[in-house]
Amino acid sequence: MNDMSEPTAAERLRAASWLHTPGIQAVFAAVEQDGDLARVVGGAVRNTLLSHPVPDVDIATTATPEQVMTRSSAAGLKAIGTGIDHGTVTVVSDGFAYEVTTLREDVETFGRQARVVFGKSWKRDAERRDFTLNALYVDRDGNLHDPLGGLEDCLAGRVRFIGDPDTRLREDYLRILRFFRIHASYGQGEMDEEALGACMRQRDGLRHLSAERIGHEMRRLLQAPLAAEAVRTMNDTGLWEIATGGLARSGDYAALRGLDALAAETRDPELGLVVLSGFVREDLERVCDRLRHSNAERIRMRTAWEAMKKLRRPGEEPTVASLLHRFGRQGAVDGVLAAWATRIAQNSDGSGSLEEVLSLARSEPVPEFPVRGADLIALGYRPGRDLGVLLERLEDEWCKSGFTLMKEQLLASADDLS
Repeated sequence: MNDMSEPTAAERLRAASWLHTPGIQAVFAAVEQDGDLARVVGGAVRNTLLSHPVPDVDIATTATPEQVMTRSSAAGLKAIGTGIDHGTVTVVSDGFAYEVTTLREDVETFGRQARVVFGKSWKRDAERRDFTLNALYVDRDGNLHDPLGGLEDCLAGRVRFIGDPDTRLREDYLRILRFFRIHASYGQGEMDEEALGACMRQRDGLRHLSAERIGHEMRRLLQAPLAAEAVRTMNDTGLWEIATGGLARSGDYAALRGLDALAAETRDPELGLVVLSGFVREDLERVCDRLRHSNAERIRMRTAWEAMKKLRRPGEEPTVASLLHRFGRQGAVDGVLAAWATRIAQNSDGSGSLEEVLSLARSEPVPEFPVRGADLIALGYRPGRDLGVLLERLEDEWCKSGFTLMKEQLLASADDLS
């Protein structure tokens, strides 16, 4: 009889390709000396159980940071004390970096200033973590260790805080945003009521976080599969306004994410924030300042916003060629997606189908104005402001022609436009 059943949790972990690489096994061999143990913890275990990609691997150990440094170096591995005061050493093995952190336990807690000591208890180390589905450990042979019973929550997609949720949040208010991001990435069904209630009670704590930390977490949230649901709940509970300084167009954003199957750009935080926050240009600038966006992010968002507004202007349906000419390839694609999302949310129609317009925005050549200042100077026109004005007039004529006028035709009309 052919058994076609899904692999069990234990089978998934034992078969995980990342666990059997020579690189990670070399780390285990180096660290596990004199009775010390090492286990993979957190995201790699969770993602493997849920069949998600594993981008990085963190390891917890009973060995002290100094022992990890000494033993790794003796084994020919590169050891870097990236966070050695907090128990973390980065060990590079076979070209891959592993963060190896000594087991810890809180002695006293004063907000984020907990006094931490290194320990030997896997249970106490687990109790310091945020969510039950992240407090899972796997040894070098693929055996699961679950000190807090997080496996059931993980497989069911339940995102629950470890211990008292209010206490966990007061330790680090960024966990409010992490709760929404983790649920948007791995959650199934309704959000945990106890956790959501704690997030609402502790929401003013977000005001004490740096813009950089909030911005980093918000970017990750907006890339998650269920981000639209998370954003709607954050907006309804007042959390979005505290984090970004404004309200969210959550219906428009849900419409944008409904287009995920058509375009990967719908998951990009820059485009998501244009749809969410771009009521007016000032809203967009406020969000960029609030979340500390880079110049490249700001340029993309401004361009997408302008393209979206162009497409949404009543009575005006610009051609794809004109969008490409004015906003470039990325701006045209972003503008089309953002404009269609708002149309879908408002149940209004535009000309053409999204698939057709999007395909043209991706494939049509970007029109390039064929005349340069040097061409006009060669004809006897003098450099200066008047030359710039003439170039603008020629480009306007070229655009009105549907980008069909050739260079020679444009230069021939220069005298009439000067």
